[in-house]
Amino acid sequence: MEQTHILIETTVNDLRCMGDPKRAVHSQRFFKTGPGQYGEGDEFLGISVPDIRAYEKAHRPWSVEVLTLLLQQPYHEVRLLALIGMTELYKRTRSGAERVAILSAYLGHTAMVNNWDLVDTSAPGIVGEYVHAHPEEGNALLDHLAASSSLWEQRIAMVANWRLIRYGEYEPTLRLAEKLLFHPHDLMHKAVGWMLREMGNKREDLLLAFLDIHAAAMPRTALRYAIEKLSPAQRTYFMAQGKSRK
Repeated sequence: MEQTHILIETTVNDLRCMGDPKRAVHSQRFFKTGPGQYGEGDEFLGISVPDIRAYEKAHRPWSVEVLTLLLQQPYHEVRLLALIGMTELYKRTRSGAERVAILSAYLGHTAMVNNWDLVDTSAPGIVGEYVHAHPEEGNALLDHLAASSSLWEQRIAMVANWRLIRYGEYEPTLRLAEKLLFHPHDLMHKAVGWMLREMGNKREDLLLAFLDIHAAAMPRTALRYAIEKLSPAQRTYFMAQGKSRK
């Protein structure tokens, strides 16, 4: 246990030394950390994502225990390091028990996965992979997260579909997009539209069928994201459907 705490302290101190105060100030604005904003109160060190990824790779292997403790740290970049580490560990291990331990640690600390970059880095490679391997339990988990009062758990549910789309599994995307389509937060509108767009890259017919039903009523941000890769004529048509609701 003492060695674990020394490793945590060393890692946090290393990242502090890597930080750039000017970059930290910019990040605090970019990730909306002001009063009343979605990232309110988060603390940044000012480290680029490539540098965090390089540090994570250079200091492998990580244990689930250490990564879980890092995920509880106050600095955004330390939590990002933990989530990159969890995602990589989940991908590299063949142990079902270790994968369950990683998933449990992740789901037990979703309050610390509290910005869109943290969600998007981790949800596909952890939750998405779990759903692919365990569809019955996994889809129940997606529905549970989508029904949460937490914006971040809801985004985890939606963005996890990025991995499922890669596997050619589209039903969860359609199901959750319908559930979350009229979410009050713009970050969810973006997530829903993004996943619909990614699905449409593989199965345009499914996207068009969804838009035929929902385009006239869906939030404008979600619609813009969803149609981004369609032809100019298709984009014009569906945007006109969106305008017609006014």
